[in-house]
Amino acid sequence: VFCGLTGIVWLHRKIQDAFFLVVGSRTCACNTGFTGDGVTCTDINECQTNNGGCDILATCTNTPGSRTCACNAGYSGDGFSCIYAGQITNLWVGYDESCAKSDTNVVKCWGANVYGSLGIGDGYVRGSAPQQMGGYLPALNLGTGKIPMRMGVMAAAACAILNDTNLKCWGSNYNGEIGLGIAASVGNHPGDMGDNTPYVALGTGKTVLRVAGGGLHACAILNDNTLKCWGRNGYGQLGFGDTRTRGLDFGMDMGDNLPIVDLGTGRTAASIVGGGDHSCAILDDGTVKCWGSNTYGNLGLGDVNHRGDIAGEMGNALPVVDLGAGKTAVSLVAGDNHTCALLNDNTVKCWGDNTYGQLGLGDTAARGDGPGEMGDNLPVVNLGTGKTATAVGNGRSHTCAILNDGKIKCWGTSEMGQLGLGDANARGDNPGEMGDNLPNTSVF
Repeated sequence: VFCGLTGIVWLHRKIQDAFFLVVGSRTCACNTGFTGDGVTCTDINECQTNNGGCDILATCTNTPGSRTCACNAGYSGDGFSCIYAGQITNLWVGYDESCAKSDTNVVKCWGANVYGSLGIGDGYVRGSAPQQMGGYLPALNLGTGKIPMRMGVMAAAACAILNDTNLKCWGSNYNGEIGLGIAASVGNHPGDMGDNTPYVALGTGKTVLRVAGGGLHACAILNDNTLKCWGRNGYGQLGFGDTRTRGLDFGMDMGDNLPIVDLGTGRTAASIVGGGDHSCAILDDGTVKCWGSNTYGNLGLGDVNHRGDIAGEMGNALPVVDLGAGKTAVSLVAGDNHTCALLNDNTVKCWGDNTYGQLGLGDTAARGDGPGEMGDNLPVVNLGTGKTATAVGNGRSHTCAILNDGKIKCWGTSEMGQLGLGDANARGDNPGEMGDNLPNTSVF
């Protein structure tokens, strides 16, 4: 638009959003909200509102009259939609929350968070609504230079072994499960995490090799190969021959005052898992021992008697789990009331509660709660023709296995879609549902 004014002409350059004065020569000035030399003006607000419409994982850059979006380092896409370009190296799953670690050593957790088990300084659920995952999901902060190497996730708490081999735990502590000697949560308030999260005291000179989370208890294998557990102990799941909770009184319960679990003469734990109210370990000789709640035969000892809740039941008195002739466990996983083992021939055996078919045997009968049910009499899980397992994982009442063809199969309850089969129907609780009839779970 040109306007004459006593020989002076004001020219409105609409495209550049600038006015300039023409009197033989001219000067230019960008309008409010724009920046530049007046000849070229850039909207300074373009990237200031909602990152200019770029993905939260992208960088917005002002350009004349517009902006450009570019995905940040480590992410790929057009800038408006960016995805992680690296690899997920570790996955840890609890009752209602999960944590994953990237190849850049970043750990993020999502799911239930009432007691701060996600470790991000609040009590809000993550993963149940839009704009909560990906770039919106805060990373776990356990202190300056501290990287989580291994984790154990419980029902409402979590623990991590750090790169300095010490242990930090956060979340609910009303049963002593994070071992800090206070009956209060850590991680659901600003300032709880990072350098402010204390180490768990497990004894003089003790560091941690492995950690496992149960329902409301945790266990750790220490640098001298001893085993210590803390948290709720109503069924003897801590393995101390009593039912007293540990972890609520720092001076009495933790550090050098926390007992060592007796696994038998000369025996140490090579790996450890925690169930709802029971614990199991693969020992240094490849055998398996379990203790704690045994209501459904989840200890695999042919009865329903709890172990570890009274004196004289641990150590040499605690039987090994009979997995069958020549069978040893490569790895163990534990659900709420069931346990599964990946064996040395890449088959899978499960025992304990089977209400939803989580044992994968085509019925709902518990195993391990009566004589003659374990050992060679305990069937292997039928995964399909020519199919064996390379890894296995348990949820509260379901089980999944990664197969030798790289696919995943899951069985048990699916009321919340846990099996990933597009419905809420349990699998493995009726004949004809396992083996080749069990569909693969499609993830990617």
